[in-house]
Amino acid sequence: MKVAILTAGGLAPCLNSAVGGLIERYTEIDPSIEIICYRSGYKGLLLGDSIEVTDVIREDAGILHRFGGSAIGNSRVKLTNVKDCVKRGLVQEGQDPQQVAADQLVKDGVDILHTVGGDDTNTAAADLAAFLKKNDYDLTVIGLPKTIDNDVFPISQSLGAWTAAEQGAAFFENIVNEHNANPRMLIVHEVMGRNCGWLTAATAMEYMDLVDQNDYVPEIGLDKERFEVHGVYIPEMSIDIDAEAARLKAIMDEFDCVNIFVSEGAGVGDIVKMMESEGQEVPRDAFGHVKLDAVNPGKYFAEQFARKMGAEKVMVQKSGYFSRAAAANDEDLRLIKSCVDLAVECAIKHQGGVIGHDEDNQNILSAIAFDRIKGGKPFDIDTDWFIELLEIMGQPKGERVEVAH
Repeated sequence: MKVAILTAGGLAPCLNSAVGGLIERYTEIDPSIEIICYRSGYKGLLLGDSIEVTDVIREDAGILHRFGGSAIGNSRVKLTNVKDCVKRGLVQEGQDPQQVAADQLVKDGVDILHTVGGDDTNTAAADLAAFLKKNDYDLTVIGLPKTIDNDVFPISQSLGAWTAAEQGAAFFENIVNEHNANPRMLIVHEVMGRNCGWLTAATAMEYMDLVDQNDYVPEIGLDKERFEVHGVYIPEMSIDIDAEAARLKAIMDEFDCVNIFVSEGAGVGDIVKMMESEGQEVPRDAFGHVKLDAVNPGKYFAEQFARKMGAEKVMVQKSGYFSRAAAANDEDLRLIKSCVDLAVECAIKHQGGVIGHDEDNQNILSAIAFDRIKGGKPFDIDTDWFIELLEIMGQPKGERVEVAH
């Protein structure tokens, strides 16, 4: 049997560990199983650019668990976007990228393809798996769910999301001290999450736990309230800017600072409408997603709130690249190992699908059929711990919002 592994999409704190875990598990079961890794995800597959997993790599595979990122590289390539693949020189004019990918897998003698990625990666894997089946290729595709947004249907917990929340909280633990730098300071922490607010909410919860663990000296100005999160804004919840600004202004008046957490996808619909009404072009990526750095939600919320609450200084800080490139924490390592072990078991049985705890089947860990996998799963704003977080901050729970994808 010959196995191929690729990682794709954005980074998450699980990629190296998933690759290392797969290599370790296959080596434990049968060291004679050949393994290759395609460099830079689907790009490497299309170009036939791969790394042979040697005995040395097998022996040192455990080291990968200590590192964030992906040693074998990532890229954002959609196999069904022919125009983009041609433009990037990944296929020639007139070629079908799926056909090129399938032929490369056959050429390399691959029996099992492991894809480690988020909803776009696994959608691409699903398309490829369907193409392979339709064209009678004897090859099995098995996905592992990576997304710090934790937004893949029907998977209850994506690999790396817990670590990203923990790391985002650690990031803000330093940033929050900037409230001492200026009177009437507004600090905006922009957290990754295009359509799903889970990471923003979980990061805020993790950070508030850190705040609760500290001691304070209010007599000299070291008030606990200055370090707390005062507002959390996510795509799934409506936001009354004027009402929230009034609430936050009262906090600013009393404690001389305000700290808010904002999902990078919060308010994007309104911002895009505003840009388009002004005749501006809204940049989009190969998957059709709005490029969030172009619409800049953190800046938008900062400007809206700062003007209304009379902030003297505003700071917008983004923890995304800090948190997504971290090595997996212990909680994620346990999840990764359980998913990797099942992925290898399924590979031996030639059972395809995406490995995860199935919310539609009592959260049982299983290989979920590709046609059931899709991205954009919203965060449930009625989750107990989120409601408790809003109550602690004194923030009203907004109406549920249907997020466009």
